[in-house]
Amino acid sequence: MELSTLRLRLDALRPADATALFDYRADPDVSRFQGWRPVSVTEAADFIERQADASLDTPDSWFQYAIRLRDGGELIGDLGMHMPPDAEGPVEFGISIAPAHQGNGYACEAVRAAFELVFGQLGRRRIHASVDPRNLASMAMLRALGMRQEAHYRESLWLHGEWVDDVVFALLASEWHAAQWAH
Repeated sequence: MELSTLRLRLDALRPADATALFDYRADPDVSRFQGWRPVSVTEAADFIERQADASLDTPDSWFQYAIRLRDGGELIGDLGMHMPPDAEGPVEFGISIAPAHQGNGYACEAVRAAFELVFGQLGRRRIHASVDPRNLASMAMLRALGMRQEAHYRESLWLHGEWVDDVVFALLASEWHAAQWAH
């Protein structure tokens, strides 16, 4: 299910994306806050190959959207969505943007498209994201999108050789729809 915005297209990762995916996902400034950090272009290619059979309709699975510039189709990031095992459960998402494209509002634009899909077409009730509190830009983006911080778990995740905190943000469909009517 392809999504599009004014400047972006969200679609499936392709084999030709492996190098670009590796380049930004292995970048220390990006991977510092990510659970998955590829160690080679081959590992990135294998990830893309496994995603070829993935579907947003598959319960209890992750589906990774490629985030591309609408003009030219350059891969600038990815947005993963975890669909719960049942239709009533919350949807989880995570996003990565290549450093060269950060600070341009692309993450907000892509996440808004995901919210419209989740709360509109899919009719889900709740979406949430988990973020390292040292990732101040991501936390600011989530707040700007109307998400509220619901929890802060201290040293709850072992990530890249250290215990890190985990902050959970969430948004309900009713909150999203009310905010859209207010604009």
